[in-house]
Amino acid sequence: MSRNQHIPQYCGSCWAHGAISALADRVKIARKGQGADINPSVQHLLNCGNVGTCHGGSVDGPYQWLHDISQQGQGISYETAQPYLACTSDSSEGFCQHVDTSCKPINVARTCGSFSQEGGPCVGLNHYPNITISDFGSISGADAMMKEIFNRGPISCGIDAMPLLNYESGIIKDQGSGVDHVISVVGWGTDPKDGMYWIVRNSWGEYWGEMGYVRVAKGALLVEDQCAWAVIKDYTAPEKSNQVHCHEGGDNCKPGEASMLV
Repeated sequence: MSRNQHIPQYCGSCWAHGAISALADRVKIARKGQGADINPSVQHLLNCGNVGTCHGGSVDGPYQWLHDISQQGQGISYETAQPYLACTSDSSEGFCQHVDTSCKPINVARTCGSFSQEGGPCVGLNHYPNITISDFGSISGADAMMKEIFNRGPISCGIDAMPLLNYESGIIKDQGSGVDHVISVVGWGTDPKDGMYWIVRNSWGEYWGEMGYVRVAKGALLVEDQCAWAVIKDYTAPEKSNQVHCHEGGDNCKPGEASMLV
């Protein structure tokens, strides 16, 4: 899924988008392309990860957090249970100062109101569709990146964003001077004139670049310096028959003292 990290207001959450988009791709690969796409919640990571904010984060921090909660029987929720707000507790952009982004059940997975109580309160859910991982790690270098992508799927990587700001199309060849942005590398190709390039999904919306993507020449923009990967452990999907069914108002899935998330 192509997203714009700066909607509905500016948020420097590229580190979260790069990791989560690569994770979603790996779920799609695990499902062999079956069914509607599963989109993990970036906002859940922003609310609860403690590995970054709208002022920045790291390449592998998101997977460190997800691996930790996966070992506790929890996972990252889906977009429909925690939509992206482009806010963290330290952001003063737009409406962020009026939003509670603290890590609590209602900010992990929620539902609001019901037909019988229009405009009713929002409630947190103790059961919700989620994704867990069994392992994660860091790599660098073109050969390692190609092996990882070919064998297990897309990865997140650091990149120099400055040459990308006014990019429109084509293969960008700037060497880069410093990593200040995170994207996902989904594959590679070969141009008869310019040689090998990486296929990169950005998080600036589909109006930017090649419908949200950019082709980066091998060795350019420092994209091969620091990358991260994660191994899918489990996920909630129709074909797995592992959904716990919650009512529309969430009355049968309210948080208790302890809960397993499936």
